Amino acid sequence: MAKENAAFSAEPEKAEKKRGRQRYVEKDGKCNVQHGNVIETYRYLTDIFTTLVDLKWRFSLLVFILAYAITWLFFGLIWWFIAYCRGDLDHLGEEEWTPCVKNLNGFVSAFLFSIETETTIGYGYRVITDQCPEGIVLLLLQAILGSMVNAFMVGCMFVKISQPNKRAETLVFSSHAVISLRDDRLCLMFRVGDLRSSHIVEASIRAKLIKSKQTQEGEFIPLNQTDINVGFETGDDRLFLVSPLIISHEISEHSPFWEISKEQLKKDEFEIVVILEGMVEATGMTCQARSSYLMDEVLWGHRFMSVLSLEDGFYEVDYNSFHQTFEVPTPSCSAREMAEAAARMDAHLYWSIPSRLDEKVEETTEKAEEGSKERNGNLASLESESKV
Repeated sequence: MAKENAAFSAEPEKAEKKRGRQRYVEKDGKCNVQHGNVIETYRYLTDIFTTLVDLKWRFSLLVFILAYAITWLFFGLIWWFIAYCRGDLDHLGEEEWTPCVKNLNGFVSAFLFSIETETTIGYGYRVITDQCPEGIVLLLLQAILGSMVNAFMVGCMFVKISQPNKRAETLVFSSHAVISLRDDRLCLMFRVGDLRSSHIVEASIRAKLIKSKQTQEGEFIPLNQTDINVGFETGDDRLFLVSPLIISHEISEHSPFWEISKEQLKKDEFEIVVILEGMVEATGMTCQARSSYLMDEVLWGHRFMSVLSLEDGFYEVDYNSFHQTFEVPTPSCSAREMAEAAARMDAHLYWSIPSRLDEKVEETTEKAEEGSKERNGNLASLESESKV
């Protein structure tokens, strides 16, 4: 019983742990957010074009087929109804009778004539005559509506095919982020790369810290977003992404990691979302790639392996080492503690230098006083000798 109770108690703990580490953004960039209880669904219909583009491929193909099939059937039914009302179906084969559409002898032939009219195939077997004004009006209406359906559906399929989402598949992020020293400062770093030869134009990088927060007034903010500076002020966030680059965030007093040490990193719960944006060189469309790092995917005291090597007339990138890291000596304290220690050391040096100078001044003054006393003694002895 005790083991069973322990097992039951362990299960909720595991569930809570899993819920606490639920990703906001997956490694492949998919956002784990679902919209529920949406009442104003009519808003999706007001932007029907975007709604159709955002559908999955199987539903898009289904809508594509149904759009044409329904219009063909609808107008085919109207052509058959006109022929039925005019009595064309009762005078089949009579040369004296002028039908609305020649060689239209039933619903199937009316459906085929509707397809030929909308797709402008024109086989020449079934043609409309000039003795049917209602047919002429219907022909004009079907030609106009058919052109609109073609423009709408072909436009949707073209936009869906040319979407730059798949271009983001060749933009890769390192599997881990690292924290180590760079120019005597703690930095959070991760690596990005582009697998294609056609580059991303005007590439830029952003990073967000996703972490729950409680305000001073007691308000709890789940999934609060805090900006992580990766070079916005200096322009380092604008990338020339020809070869893999290491993106660095200096942990300063304005950084959300200012007070995080190596031990606290293991206990804290957060997620770092990185976003790479730019224009696809081949199409000129904007592309966005996303990834994320949980707290256990941030390695303290590691550095990325080099992936560039100089060959005969070119640089070669070894993507086998893209995700590899190695350990380097790194203080386990936070950036704030490092800054305070450096400040104390600077203060000690600042106060020790004047004290040494004062000691030297005192030594020189003592020596000068001793010299003056000796000179005064020598003068006194010389005066006494002269008097004798």
